[in-house]
Amino acid sequence: MNQTNSYIDSVFNNQDDLLEEVLSSIKENGMPTISVSPSSGKLLTMLVSISGAKNVLEIGALGGYSGIFLARGFGSKGKLTSLELEEKYAKLADSNLAKAGFGSQVNYITGPAIGSLEKLVSDKKRFDFFFIDADKDNYENYLTYCIQLAEQGALIVTDNVLAGGSVVDQEVKTKRYTEVMKKFNETVANHPQLDSLLIPIGDGMTFSIVKK
Repeated sequence: MNQTNSYIDSVFNNQDDLLEEVLSSIKENGMPTISVSPSSGKLLTMLVSISGAKNVLEIGALGGYSGIFLARGFGSKGKLTSLELEEKYAKLADSNLAKAGFGSQVNYITGPAIGSLEKLVSDKKRFDFFFIDADKDNYENYLTYCIQLAEQGALIVTDNVLAGGSVVDQEVKTKRYTEVMKKFNETVANHPQLDSLLIPIGDGMTFSIVKK
């Protein structure tokens, strides 16, 4: 799987200077280098564009790398709401999105995502695209809230669902959240309100269309 992803990134990675600067800023600020792969990011751009989404919710901002890919999908006519636990991370992400030309189209909400999601639900907010890439133990909780916040036909994309390949390959060293991801994948696959598929790009992504 790693060789396949390396090949995809090498052939289809049209990385630009701005995105390279964003990755550098994440490293320079001592943040974990766990952004989506370039090919996964490009796929996010394509999915937002193809779906016509204009109101995107991201759970887990880090330094704004994935946020730029999401925003590029909706261009000048969309809005990104991004939930981030760490205020330091959100500030860097906000700065990077501004450099990318999306400063006025992004709203960062800091603090525990569960509380922020509860507030969005109580405010009756609605979104047509979701990207979940945060603490794995809460993935099922995040999914539940996303469904509540979803417009009919909205797309929910979730990252890291293969846990480095450990959910399928016993020879791969398991991660702390390997069993969590196995359970999450089963939940997504059998959820009555979702039509889903797992794609083995990057560290694995599930794509779920909300049927309600």
